[in-house]
Amino acid sequence: MKNKSICRIFMVIFSSLGFLAGCGGNPEIPVEEQGFYMGTVVTVKAYGPKAQRAADEAMKRIRDLQDKMTIQAPDGEIQRLNASAGNGAYVPLSSDSIHVLKTALKYARLSRGSFDVTIGPLVQAWGISTQNPQVPSLTEIERIKKMINYQDLEINEKENTARLKNTGQMVDLGGIAKGYAGDEVVKIFKAYGIESAFVNLGGNVVALGGKPDGSSWNVGIQDPGAQDGGCTGVLKIKDRAVVTSGDYERYFEKDGLRYHHILDPKTGYPSKSGLSSVTIVTEKSMDADALSTAAFVLGLAEGLELVQSLEGVEAIFITGDRQIHITSGLRDSFTLADPGGTYQCHEKT
Repeated sequence: MKNKSICRIFMVIFSSLGFLAGCGGNPEIPVEEQGFYMGTVVTVKAYGPKAQRAADEAMKRIRDLQDKMTIQAPDGEIQRLNASAGNGAYVPLSSDSIHVLKTALKYARLSRGSFDVTIGPLVQAWGISTQNPQVPSLTEIERIKKMINYQDLEINEKENTARLKNTGQMVDLGGIAKGYAGDEVVKIFKAYGIESAFVNLGGNVVALGGKPDGSSWNVGIQDPGAQDGGCTGVLKIKDRAVVTSGDYERYFEKDGLRYHHILDPKTGYPSKSGLSSVTIVTEKSMDADALSTAAFVLGLAEGLELVQSLEGVEAIFITGDRQIHITSGLRDSFTLADPGGTYQCHEKT
């Protein structure tokens, strides 16, 4: 499997700010903490007198959410939910897990199942994020598809419990949990009076405020076809989450064919929507996380329709034929890196 080193979304942020390591006493010098959580490199940076305390608490919170929501932890909450699938019993969960599951069901309904966290058995069968990816047999895919149905995930909000109706069903929060973690970190920063910060969870970013001088953060948008991790353009943001789903992020090749990690719950195979990437820009990282996957699977026309039906959501769609489609709200904030290059940009109204 190939897991490309890419500009993802922050090379431009990192290089343009000239960051230095600091202890947090100088408001002009950021505190930076980094770790490996939720299957990716996590970086938090914050400015302010209490930045170190805030960053330490933020990393602790991310670890806590990882332990609850990863399916790799035998005693994690979501793993316990999966292990009890089909036995009829509701499993006690934390308010964190309940909130994420509720939001996941919301976007499953809005996308008509194109985003579906009960996709776990399919993710496991392909193993694209593991050291041993494989192409499942058609028989296996057809069997697994019958188990994918978000309507079989039942939540009892009053009791903070949930269950999966059928044996073998499995929840995988890989398409939404990092987004929730980003939102939780921002809450911590705000509680400590931090006004300028950002979080990068493997390409899922949340910017709090702008740069210390009041200007916008500059966010590079990955060129899906670039071998060197170049960017197609730059997005200027303040107080926004930016999340990209792309077919270049994780993939493997077999018998001359390329299989990426964004699976279509309805076909059982990597999505063939004609898109190379979708970037969602909105207030909440969890919303952006789920929407980027949903819109990618839906494709340009239906994905755009979904985005435009939601208030405060903007998007950048990059198609396989090197066309960039942006929603009207990004007109003044997105700039092509090479206006005379091979990419063409179109505004969708």
